[in-house]
Amino acid sequence: MTGLTVILLLVVLATAVATGARRWSLPAPSLLVIAGLIVGLMPWVPEVRLPPHVINVLVLPPLLFASAGEISVRDLRTVWRPVTGLVFGLVLASAVAVGYVARAITPLTVATAFILGSVLASTDPVAVTALGRRLRLPPRVQAMVQAESLFNDATSLVLYKVAVVTAVSGSAITVAGTVEQFLVLGGGGALIGAAVAMVVALIRRRTEDPILETVIALVTPYASYVIAEQSHTSGVTAVIVSGVVLGSSGHKLSNAPIRLQVHAVYDTVSFLLESVVFALIGLELPSVVRQLARDEHGWPLWVPVIAFTVLAIRLLWVFPLSALIHFRHQEGTRRLSWRVPAVLSWAGTRGVMPLAAALSIPLTTDTGAPLPHRALILTLTTGTIALTLIFQGFTLAPIVRRSGIALEPEHTAREEARTRRRIAHVALEELKQLGDPDQFADLGIAAETALKQARRQLEARVHQADDAHYSDPDARPADAYREIRRTLIAIEVAELQRLYEANKISNATRRRIQRELDLEEASLRARG
Repeated sequence: MTGLTVILLLVVLATAVATGARRWSLPAPSLLVIAGLIVGLMPWVPEVRLPPHVINVLVLPPLLFASAGEISVRDLRTVWRPVTGLVFGLVLASAVAVGYVARAITPLTVATAFILGSVLASTDPVAVTALGRRLRLPPRVQAMVQAESLFNDATSLVLYKVAVVTAVSGSAITVAGTVEQFLVLGGGGALIGAAVAMVVALIRRRTEDPILETVIALVTPYASYVIAEQSHTSGVTAVIVSGVVLGSSGHKLSNAPIRLQVHAVYDTVSFLLESVVFALIGLELPSVVRQLARDEHGWPLWVPVIAFTVLAIRLLWVFPLSALIHFRHQEGTRRLSWRVPAVLSWAGTRGVMPLAAALSIPLTTDTGAPLPHRALILTLTTGTIALTLIFQGFTLAPIVRRSGIALEPEHTAREEARTRRRIAHVALEELKQLGDPDQFADLGIAAETALKQARRQLEARVHQADDAHYSDPDARPADAYREIRRTLIAIEVAELQRLYEANKISNATRRRIQRELDLEEASLRARG
């Protein structure tokens, strides 16, 4: 059996497992890792060795872009303080702690142990987003978890590159050099990502071709990554920044049918890539274990210790940080709760990003000698990723339920119902201003009938909002009705955005109702 055949079979298996996980409300990344591990242990399956560029260039950009597009700039502004403490302090503390433990219990040298620590220092946005979709976390907690996982990559990437240079060349680490690299990698990547997003926004505002818009959306993350990497900055940061910027302004860049098509294509691509990449994590572990030297066979004991270190240092950092922020803003008037810090700590799984970093470790030093213990670093990284995805992935949902912070379905339904009622009332008020059929004289004698039909439809939606049901327009609307209804949809979209910017509704509610309005507008366009 060839490697290509294995990959194709893995695609089929991963898709089936991910589909079953969604149907049975199980954590898909965890099940996919287990499935990949089972396949990798089969004797007839050949070794699958992934070149670093397969993950770095082909897989990571669209997945990071999709994850970043789910975070809004408004939510980032509300959580930047705790996220900053996690992005800088926790990443550095994790790298040092893991490196110290690895040096103590494994044959790794100081330099290679620091490489392992820097690789495992950051949480993974792809894994966190995939696991988070199943949970109904409050908007602030969800924003903290996703923002941390997205933006801590720049910090860990700097530490990783410093560690690799130290191990390869034998040079010493300097604080000034580390700060300089961070500014170049993180700052340069952010600037390039913002620039790419602005160029793409200008292009998308000037085209209404669905195919071209879809191609542009698919190419954008790759363009951000490649331009940034060729400029010797962080491609990961560039993709994340461009995703956040375009995700927050996507509703202004195209019409409803195009947005629906782009989202459908991206959802399909993300689902396929996520399914395959998590299965590959499990598939990769048996392969890298076979490359270990004789003195490195203690990895089954070392992996749990390192995984425990990663989780312990996160708990020891998050709880004091949460207490500090609590007493600083609440002045001790409210009782300190363990719920949010516990969920935030347990959501810090590792995934695709650490694997991509470990795969890109150089094979040799500057002298041409093999880099010592490279296979062990890759084994410990892959093992820790698999363990955290399986252990934390399966236990995260029970912890969220136990904490009681998850939003009940009734809460989400009430918020959506209030929002639908509000935007329908605004549209009705505008309809009173449009009540003179003379304003639609170009639509003919059907204008008066269409206005009455639009009013009845809006009133029905107001009455049904309490049950969170959506009232479809008449199955055969006249041309006049379609024109009036499009005008009212634009008003509803504007009111929806105003409610969101006023911090009266969550980003999830805005996205769901925006999609409903897009579906209605697309239906009206199709019937026209």
